[in-house]
Formats: sequence, C-alpha cells, structure tokens
Amino acid sequence: MLWSFKPQARAFRYVGHKDIVTSVQFSPLGNLLASASRDRTVRLWIPDKRGKSSEFKAHTAPVRSVDFSADGQFLATASEDKSIKVWNMYRQRFLYSLYRHTHWVRCAKFSPDGRLIVSCSEDKTIKIWDTTNKQCVNNFSDFVGFANFVDFNPNGTCIASAGSDHTVKIWDIRVNKLLQHYQVHSGGVNCVSFHPSGNYLITASSDGMLKILDLLEGRLIYTLQGHTGPVFTVTFSKGGELFTSGGADAQVLLWRTNFDELNCKDVIKRNLKRLHFDSPPHLLDIYPRTPHPREGKIETIEINPKLDVVDLQTSTPPVVDILSFDSTTTTETTVHTLPDRGEEICGYFLNPSLMSSECSPTTLKKKTEEMSDLPSENQRSIPLAVTDALEHIMEQLNVLTQTVSILEQRLTLTEDKLKDCLENQQRLFNAIQQKS
Repeated sequence: MLWSFKPQARAFRYVGHKDIVTSVQFSPLGNLLASASRDRTVRLWIPDKRGKSSEFKAHTAPVRSVDFSADGQFLATASEDKSIKVWNMYRQRFLYSLYRHTHWVRCAKFSPDGRLIVSCSEDKTIKIWDTTNKQCVNNFSDFVGFANFVDFNPNGTCIASAGSDHTVKIWDIRVNKLLQHYQVHSGGVNCVSFHPSGNYLITASSDGMLKILDLLEGRLIYTLQGHTGPVFTVTFSKGGELFTSGGADAQVLLWRTNFDELNCKDVIKRNLKRLHFDSPPHLLDIYPRTPHPREGKIETIEINPKLDVVDLQTSTPPVVDILSFDSTTTTETTVHTLPDRGEEICGYFLNPSLMSSECSPTTLKKKTEEMSDLPSENQRSIPLAVTDALEHIMEQLNVLTQTVSILEQRLTLTEDKLKDCLENQQRLFNAIQQKS
C-alpha cells in the first residue's frame, strides 16, 4: 500500500502478489517500488495509477527482503532458499547468486558505495560479500541467537544487527570488531534504521517498543510507545526529520524527530564519495565527531503518544485498488487505463486533492473493469508473428527457470544431508575420544 497524507490520508493498494508481502522498498529516485513475497516472487512496480509491474522468478522459497543499491542500478533479494540474488535494474534481468549461508537468509543490504552486500541468516551468521568477485569476504558469528535484520551505517564503515536474542550490535567492518552491544529490549529486535548523520540508531522490537540510541555516547536516549503489539519495521526518511514504524496492530505511525535536519542530497553525495575502504580507525575515531545537537541528559526519556496521536483506523481512509493481472506467458503485466479525458481528470496519484467525483475509487474501479476487456493500443500495434515468437521465448524461459529451481532444491537437499553426515561424524569422533 502506498500512502499519501496530504490533504488527508489516502491509500493506493497494489494487488498482484499471491501471498504475504514481506518487504518493500523505493528505488533511490523514487520511480520504482520493489516488493518481496512468500509466493517466491519479487515484483518491480511503477508507482502510478497504471499499476505496471514486472515479476521476477528465480527463488525457490519465500523471499524475505529486497534492497536497491545507492545508484539504483541493482537489486538484492534474500530468500529462505538460503541464497541472495542480485538483479540488474536497467535490463531487468538476473545477474548472480550468493551461496554460503546454511539456513534461511532473512535480510540482505547494499553498502552505500555498492561495493559490498551484508546479509544475515538463521544460521547465526552475518556475512559480508564483495560484489566485484562475488565472494564472502567477512563473517561474523553469534552463538546465542540469529539476526533478524542488518544494515550499513551511512558512511559504510559499520553494520548494525537486530538480534532475536533481544540485542542490538554494531560491528566495525574495517577492524572486524564488535563496537557496541545494547540490551535495551525485552523481546526480539526486528528492525533497525540509522539516522542519516550516523549518530543515532532507532530499533523496533516484538516487545512493542521503539528505542532511539545515541551512538556517540553509547546509550539509550528515547523509548517510544505507540503500537499495541510487536513492531516489525522502522525507517528514517532521507533527511532524518521523520521516521515511520509499522506493527502487528495493523498501524503505520509517522513520527517527527528533534534532531538536526539534513539535506538528503548532501547526505547521498557525501556517502557516494567513498570509493575505497578507509584505513583502520583509532578507537576515538569510530564515529565522526560532529557537534552534538542535543543537551547531555543522563536520564532516559519515555514517550507515550497514545493520547496525542489520532487513530486513523476509525476514520476508514479511502483505498484505491490498482490491480496487476498475471499473465502465463510474460513476466510484465499492465492494467488497462482510462481514456484520455480520464488521464486529465485523474491526477489523483500525485495530488489526491485534485480527484473529482468522476475519479472516485469506486468509479475508477468500475471504469477499469469495463475497460479490461478491450485491447490496448500497444497490443493492437504488435504484429501477431512477433507476439507468437515472444510467447514462445517466454515459455522456454519459464521452463529454464523451473529447471534451475529444481536443481537448486536438489543442491539444498544435498547440502542438508552433507551437514547431517558431518555432524554425525563429529559426534562419533567425540565419542571415540571420550572412550579413549
């Protein structure tokens, strides 16, 4: 669902996935929207009223996360088939897979300069990958729990992990050291997000709390209560003046910060300047020592906005359904649009206040359904022979995709059996040693 808040709350619902949607992300320019689902597919949407989408099929298990590179040229997807896959967005095609995890991969993120990918898995490891040689270049292990989420800080020198063991950890990838370890939640941590300055980190947990950590001082500064159940996701805006959180209570909360506002373009330019690894830092130079905007206070501030926040659930905000009809022969589907007059009237996607009665959600849905049986101009202009040839090519590609999926499943089974054999061998070896 894509929300517009001005002048009133309005949602645009994109329908196409056949199962739970697990992850969504805008491209850096905002012209594309990627989504992952338990239906084992990734969809790439154009966020307008046409609802055009491309469907990517390569994973053999539910997809857990999607992430664009900072330049928008690549997309990384993480799946329960134990793999990370990287896609080219310009050609919209699959590039390569990364295999080293031995359990479900829960998250994969690009570094700000696009040279690295960090991933976390239920095998209790966090791995750093080099996108140039497609190799795992670093590995962080945790023997207590696994990481639900992982991400780079804005300058790409550190990573933060959200642990199922209720912890938040920050690692410096230049010196391979655990820098900070926070135990501020009473439930598993599901998501973290860095402020663009890199000085603050916000965390979301199954205990229903949001926590804001001051990374310069290494302590908790804010506890936020707003959700009535587990909080699954949280993220700062590009400039850091806002952040949003979503939870099991079916609410999306929009928050405003009191931190220094940053120009998001300046932040992006600054982070893209990193074209090589920095030299190992001194212990006092882990984070940039910028002037601290907040007065030093020892106590933690707890904020409970339930009495101040208007519950939008009771107002039943209008929802516009934008359907994406699946095709058995192509991976790209479109929704038939309204006539030219409707194009002029219905500028509601960019400015909901301009929507007239003729373009209300119910009217739009009826007109779309009436038009769905008519062929579009693009379809009429394509020669029949070209259409048949493209359909044949797509059928062959689908067969090839299914073959690759079967091979990946067999490889996964082989890996599992080999792991069991090695564990049994280790047990026998330990038993023999104890007897001797």
